[in-house]
Amino acid sequence: MDCFCAAAPKVMKSYKLVYFDARGVAETCRCLFAAAQQPYEDIRLSLTFGKPGDFSTISRPEFDEMKSKGELDISLGKVPLLEVDGKKIGQSKAIERYLAADFGMMGGSSVEAAQIDQLGETIRDLKDAYQKAKGVKEEEKAAAMEKWFKEELPEWVRKAEKSLPPGTGPFLVGGKLSLADIQWYGLLLAPSGFFDNTEGAKASFQDSPRMKAALLAVDALPQLQEYFAKRKQTMF
Repeated sequence: MDCFCAAAPKVMKSYKLVYFDARGVAETCRCLFAAAQQPYEDIRLSLTFGKPGDFSTISRPEFDEMKSKGELDISLGKVPLLEVDGKKIGQSKAIERYLAADFGMMGGSSVEAAQIDQLGETIRDLKDAYQKAKGVKEEEKAAAMEKWFKEELPEWVRKAEKSLPPGTGPFLVGGKLSLADIQWYGLLLAPSGFFDNTEGAKASFQDSPRMKAALLAVDALPQLQEYFAKRKQTMF
């Protein structure tokens, strides 16, 4: 499937993104392609379950074949894998940063690039905290999740907002769309985003005006909405 969607000038390179037929850790990359209106080859490897939801029964024949042939060695035997004019790059975050730089979404200076990267690392810390909150006894999980979405997640968003460099907005760094905007949008507002509790995720940034403005600005991008309208529905 080819994706065509607009923000930065199209780059005259050949891109091939290899991942499973799922959103997973490749979805930020797909959103970057969409936001930049950059054509690419979206290779989706089949993924089926002998028993729905049971990962011990998973079947992934194309992936297994690529791995056995050594085609995934550069990405440590994993996907996603990005090919750029035949050259290969592994690791989802490295791919995200590479694409963002190619598409003019890593700021206008090395300092802005670091600030964008910082906001991505904040998401990493936030997700670690979320996993810790989920890792309680089953009988305590409902209360832990209620606290997470009512108290802890909004506090993380407020902390992220306080860490933002000065700017006129609506975007988080440098006054234009960046990787940080796409990453935070995928976390808190994108359709079928990171959190199953979509209403809790949306509520978390309502008292953080700069974050809210950035997320709504990303949500208003017609090229992203076109991508989501055409995107294949997958389990995860």
